[in-house]
Amino acid sequence: MNIYMDNGATTFPKPPEVAEAMVRYITQVGGNVNRGSYTSAFDAGDVVYETREMLAALFNSHEPEQIIFTRHVTESLNLVLKGCFNPGDHVLVTSMEHNAVMRPLNALLEKSVTFSCIPCTPEGMLQSDAFETMHKPHTKAVVMTHASNVSGGVMDIQKAADFCRTHRLDLIIDAAQTAGVLPIDVIKLEPAAVCFTGHKGLYGPQGIGGVWLSKAFSRKLQPLMEGGTGSFSEEEVQPRHLPDKFEPGTLNLPGIYGLHAALSWLKKTGIDAIHHHEMTLTQQFLEGLSTIPQVQVVGPLDRAKRTAVVSITTQQMDLGEMAHRLGKDYGIATRSGLHCAPRAHQTLGTFPTGTVRFSFGYFNTSQQVDAALRSLKELLNN
Repeated sequence: MNIYMDNGATTFPKPPEVAEAMVRYITQVGGNVNRGSYTSAFDAGDVVYETREMLAALFNSHEPEQIIFTRHVTESLNLVLKGCFNPGDHVLVTSMEHNAVMRPLNALLEKSVTFSCIPCTPEGMLQSDAFETMHKPHTKAVVMTHASNVSGGVMDIQKAADFCRTHRLDLIIDAAQTAGVLPIDVIKLEPAAVCFTGHKGLYGPQGIGGVWLSKAFSRKLQPLMEGGTGSFSEEEVQPRHLPDKFEPGTLNLPGIYGLHAALSWLKKTGIDAIHHHEMTLTQQFLEGLSTIPQVQVVGPLDRAKRTAVVSITTQQMDLGEMAHRLGKDYGIATRSGLHCAPRAHQTLGTFPTGTVRFSFGYFNTSQQVDAALRSLKELLNN
């Protein structure tokens, strides 16, 4: 038995079209973008532009050039966080953030950029009334995850957006767990940036991610790198227009071809249908866990407040051993530990031991959830 339940780390398997598109690029196209006047280069340019269009539409944006390609959401967050703050600036974050946010912010302390953490409940839900009390005259932005990779809890992003609008702050959204999973409407939310990755809820390959940037924010944001773009080659300074300002060097074209195919599959299958299936499995799993007294669920029990990520803990056995035994003896792939989010685990009361995380995707089945529940019961009762 091989049951993959680590979709919070990366979705697997991918739709067959993803690998087919990547192979097609490598074996039949091969050309670069903005660097050749031949058919295959034009093919690559078309796919890159169409992928920007599909990603923009995903966020209810109508201008594809506002989509910047990166390697992953971590690079997107580093691009945004390290390019927009000045000494003396202050940032608000939540106590549920991933190290993709916290490590860049801690590095910025050396440049006199400070941050404060908005507290969350023991379930990992945002205490949004703390926004006002923690806001300072020199606060410039709110940086927050849309949904926790540990608890699965969904943050009140609209409340954060309203606060930022009132105080004229930049809202920077970490959508690692929600792009392709939950609606993110940039017209309604008016964020400065939405950082995302291709290999999770978008069902694309690893190594391709991106960020949607508002035009106003992009003008003040400094590039993380400079270099060749295939445009304005007579100049030795980085172009100022989008997307070239933030895309030096050769793009990950096999990854973009794969992401293009994944986005096409998402549209054909239906994001709502995918989400409904994943949450049906989540509800089945939560109900099954309620019959295992040795297990405690971390995070909200209400499926309306969570994604398809479920973390558990137990006093019955070491959590690392549990995950190892689930994989070795039952063929069930999970993830144990701190999930690169120690601050979240401190909030949830699971630091330093962490949790065992089950995360469901479109290709999981009800039968697999039943198998996971049976395996847990057997493991904990032996």
